[in-house]
Amino acid sequence: MAAAASVVAAVGVVAGMVSALDGSEGGDVARPRATRSPDLLPLPAVPSATSASASPSPSAGPSRTARKKPTPTPKASDGRSAAPASTRLYRHTDSQVLDWVRTHRSDPRRALIESRIADRPAAVWFADFRPGTVTSRVRAVTSTAAREGRVPVLVPYAIPERDCGGASEGGAPDIAAYDSWARKFAAGLGSGEVVLILEPDALSQTECLSVGQLADRYAALARAGRAFKSANPRARVYYDAGHSDWNPAGTQAARLRAAGAASPDSSDGVFTNVSNFNRTSAEVAYARRVLVAMGGPPSLGAVIDTSRNGNGAPANGAWCDPSGRKLGQAPTLRTGERGIDAYLWVKLPGESDGCKGEPGSFAPDYAYDLAD
Repeated sequence: MAAAASVVAAVGVVAGMVSALDGSEGGDVARPRATRSPDLLPLPAVPSATSASASPSPSAGPSRTARKKPTPTPKASDGRSAAPASTRLYRHTDSQVLDWVRTHRSDPRRALIESRIADRPAAVWFADFRPGTVTSRVRAVTSTAAREGRVPVLVPYAIPERDCGGASEGGAPDIAAYDSWARKFAAGLGSGEVVLILEPDALSQTECLSVGQLADRYAALARAGRAFKSANPRARVYYDAGHSDWNPAGTQAARLRAAGAASPDSSDGVFTNVSNFNRTSAEVAYARRVLVAMGGPPSLGAVIDTSRNGNGAPANGAWCDPSGRKLGQAPTLRTGERGIDAYLWVKLPGESDGCKGEPGSFAPDYAYDLAD
């Protein structure tokens, strides 16, 4: 994807529109179609030896395209996923990559995919709008993570007008329904540490929204952040900052402020590069510019999706399962970078943007190429 890169683990990208605050050019986005959200099957107290990085949840992140300007690829690589993953991050035991590993024991690609992808912690997406079960599904993840002393990464992904009718369309039918869903989501957060990646692309891609719809979205995201942090003071909530090749830092910062991201009552900062391929160094610099432009307290930080950025973005701006990409830095809560709170695998590596498989589906050849 050019802007936020594709098929992550939920159902689609988010909407876009040009508003009073936005004079933006639409970024490129491609997210996974929603395949499933964490179900209510009993979860093991301790992950299996092969369990890992992928999230159980809807493997349907956005899967659409909003073209972006290609970034010159820096000569210095930001590293692959050679470093061991932080033991504090939670590895969910229900995911497409784990399903594949468990059922393809004799496949020659299995060992590499298992060790470099399936055994890594990754985000758990909640992309399907099922308000009746969302509390239980969230609690199933957070309670298991708490028992293991690990930190889960959750992706609420149900904003109305998601993906502007693109491949990742869906979400709540209206703002009132979304508010109710967010409160029910908050009720499952428990009391342990948890990281929330709130609505990828919701603030980067807004050109399909009317001025009134955009104002409603800003208000809804602010309420969601407050609900999460009120329900669990240890919840760390991050808002959508797109990525370094999408909107200018000042434009994105204005949207973030309007959505409550500069207030510690609702936010811990921003996230960048979800489903995209930009190098970590570029995203670190961009995230810092956004945070400065937001003008929030110095406690605000940023998290960066490093799931597929080991070789940087393709020079031609390709976003849909582009060849030559590699896994990025391993997920960790200790980056060593000022103001950068975590490197996370938000997009689930190996899940297709829609070119090497159905959007959001696990493509073993693609996974193997990323890991090799």
